[in-house]
Amino acid sequence: MLRRAAAAAAAGRGLRGPLGAAGQRQQRSGEGSPDGGSRSDRAPKIYTRTGDAGFSSTFTGERRPKADRIFEALGATDELSSAIGLAGEFMSEKGHTFVEQLHKVQCMLQDVGSNIATPLSSAREAHLKRTSFSEKPVLELEQWIDSYSEELPPLRAFILPSGGKSSAALHFSRAVCRRAERCVVPLVQAGEADPNVAKYLNRLSDYLFVLARYAAMKEGKEEKIYLKPGP
Repeated sequence: MLRRAAAAAAAGRGLRGPLGAAGQRQQRSGEGSPDGGSRSDRAPKIYTRTGDAGFSSTFTGERRPKADRIFEALGATDELSSAIGLAGEFMSEKGHTFVEQLHKVQCMLQDVGSNIATPLSSAREAHLKRTSFSEKPVLELEQWIDSYSEELPPLRAFILPSGGKSSAALHFSRAVCRRAERCVVPLVQAGEADPNVAKYLNRLSDYLFVLARYAAMKEGKEEKIYLKPGP
């Protein structure tokens, strides 16, 4: 978790605290506080003001504009994790056992963010070791997809995002996932991010689609299908 938090904080994703940029800066300073204690003993402020001019830092320490495609990809990945978190809350209310899979996916998205925040053009060997991303999570998603697909009825029509709150929230997560993938692909093509990151997001959108259908089935909710409007 240390490398995830450090990389995410360095990338300007809003993660602050003892493991974030603000906390690290105070811990290094060793300055005293007005009440006689060390500054490192107090909770760090959530804001750092380092991005007020419209720039933020990658995990490698490189300063880039916040409109840089790296931060676009990080933002989309963060939105994806938030959307999945919302879907997970809906499913927890229904007692679904596969909520733990979504929690694991959110943890993997932290690793995705760490890799994105470490552009290969400025990364040193130490950075690469801490933020590498393997194919193993991709293969795990494929196993989950195959398992749920075996229990689902075959697709015979185009399914609209529907099927109850859990299913609809998963469909929304899938759409955000596709956008995150579109943001990451140019980084991979430019040699700045690991190809397995793009593969993971590609497979994750398939997983979220299948899981949405599975959740609707388990909850006994009807999936709405596309009907071509009449003339």
